[in-house]
Amino acid sequence: MAERNPLLEALPPATDYLSYLTIIEYNLNPESLPTLHQVLQDTKLTTNIGWDLVHLLVPLLPNSDECLQDIARLGNPREVILKVTESLRLIDFQGLEPDTDDDEPIAGEETNPAYHPAKTAPVESNDGKTTQAVETPAPLPLPVLQFASLLSMLSTLHTRIKTQYPSRFLSTSLQAILVSFNNAVNHKEELISAIVRFVTSVSGSKRPHLPPRKSSTQILSAKSQASAPDPESDTAAKAPSASEADIQKRLLQSFITHVFEDYMLSLTSDRDAPGLAWCSRLQEKLHPERTVPGRPSMTDKFILDEELAARLTAVGGIVALARDLGMERKDLLPAMENPDPGPSLVPDNEEEFPKTANDIPLSKVGSLFMFAAANVATVLYSTPKPKDMFSIFPEHQKVLQNYIAGSSDMGETIGTEPEAVLDAILALAILAIEEDHVGEPADSEQFSQYLQYLSLISSNSPSPSIRYHAFYLASTILRSNPSDAERLAFIRDTLEHCPFDNLKVAAISWVKGETIEANPPTPNSSHESQHQGSVHDNKYETSVFSTPVALDSLAPYLFPDLTHDLTTKSITESWLVFQQSLHFYLASLNFYYLLLSAQHLHEPLSIGDLHSNNDVAGSFLQPLRVASARFKEGKANGELASVWEDTGDNDVHMAELGLLDVTLEKVTAGVARLN
Repeated sequence: MAERNPLLEALPPATDYLSYLTIIEYNLNPESLPTLHQVLQDTKLTTNIGWDLVHLLVPLLPNSDECLQDIARLGNPREVILKVTESLRLIDFQGLEPDTDDDEPIAGEETNPAYHPAKTAPVESNDGKTTQAVETPAPLPLPVLQFASLLSMLSTLHTRIKTQYPSRFLSTSLQAILVSFNNAVNHKEELISAIVRFVTSVSGSKRPHLPPRKSSTQILSAKSQASAPDPESDTAAKAPSASEADIQKRLLQSFITHVFEDYMLSLTSDRDAPGLAWCSRLQEKLHPERTVPGRPSMTDKFILDEELAARLTAVGGIVALARDLGMERKDLLPAMENPDPGPSLVPDNEEEFPKTANDIPLSKVGSLFMFAAANVATVLYSTPKPKDMFSIFPEHQKVLQNYIAGSSDMGETIGTEPEAVLDAILALAILAIEEDHVGEPADSEQFSQYLQYLSLISSNSPSPSIRYHAFYLASTILRSNPSDAERLAFIRDTLEHCPFDNLKVAAISWVKGETIEANPPTPNSSHESQHQGSVHDNKYETSVFSTPVALDSLAPYLFPDLTHDLTTKSITESWLVFQQSLHFYLASLNFYYLLLSAQHLHEPLSIGDLHSNNDVAGSFLQPLRVASARFKEGKANGELASVWEDTGDNDVHMAELGLLDVTLEKVTAGVARLN
């Protein structure tokens, strides 16, 4: 006798819909899902109970996917969409990847649907006789499957709803998707793949889906089957207006900028690859000669490293989607140049629906990423360049000021912004410089402020690559100013007022470069064409860096009086000051050694007067000698024992003092030759 099936026996009209729903809930398990799938083909039944089954079926994915798609096709779309968006918000993304080195699951984990250990599968060898075990990609965690399945349901539901105001349903769905996406801690590339499919479906785009990653082959996809009409259609009286179509388009544009923002800000830079490492990859493309031989380039890393390559795939899908939605440069720039952060796509009151397309904000940070991605692609992927290229002044200056931290904290937080944001901002500057689109600052104050921001980024960012690119840009843009007086003023201001010693080191490198360029070792006194050389000669004759004026004005800050800081304070206080400023001391000494060694600089720059008039020997060199001897003695008698334990290794500190002594000896020998 065949076993009786309660799901078939209790079908209405044998029971009412509410009672049948209770019976399903009581008997629901993976084994009963095929029967439920069969039952849900009844449109009338699914219309009445489908929406109440969503929360019961989502935990049973992937086995329950067919049933969920049945509900999306045949249930009441207005009711089902509410349950789907509610389920999206309730997805628990925490603990997707247990933090354990053991191969065995932790207690109870093997029963957790989110746990999927890697499995092996037999593969037939070439001889057709033997088999070997190979590891197959682990199925995706349950929360990722839930996200993909629910978005697939939404794709079906939104095409079924017939109303005068479809944007209201779309707005609710996009807010729920964004909240769920923001909650995800990893597997965001798979989530983006599902988002791209959803937006492509509801927008009517025909672009093919992105190629899946190895681990994303398990993402569920709905089969194309006929859907029931909307039982509550209200379009018979009046069809949606043209403005309604504009609102829906703007909602989708805003949505993908917010997704882009969340994704980029979630990326780590363990490999010193901030975001998509646009700056490094641009420099490698534009200047391959600067790539260190034998060391993998950042471009190679984004090809060979699976995780980094997945970033490119995900962002490529987002950018292509934006292009399909008609998002253009003119849409992004207002959001980027707006000093206010702008409202979120998820408002405080989610019941307030946008009345016009202009009411819908783009993500300010997401717009920056979208704009940068499109511009970087012109170099990395040879896409067409825009007609109106981005310039340093005034466009990039506005962007830089809008995205970095405020200056009320004396610049201490500038450069600590998300590294992906800094990488995008600096990449735009690199592109502008390469195209020679510097522009003209409004005044010297704007020019100096712009350079200060770049300098602070080069000082404060924890990313070595960000620091390097910011310094490169600051140096390049400083040299772009045709006024040597303004360049000197900025260098002096940095040396005099900047609280960061590494920026002072940068300023020393700038004055060193200016001095060398303005004073070539071989004067233009040969029989070269005087006409061709006239402009060149005039440049050096008129440069303030080819006269003693520049070094005289900088001397108090290049070679400051160190007597008080290094010789009269307690040994502990002096050591802490010394440690903080050691790189500055060494940079100043090395620059001074250059001035002493380059004979052709002595007369035009009055190096002898520079040495004597500023008491470099007595107030700068001698305190360093005394301090070095004092610190060595403090190490020997134990005065610095506890301090050195706190600040680093003893051998490192002794090596630092040794380096200082060697540098002082070279400078002292140079002074002797000068005298």
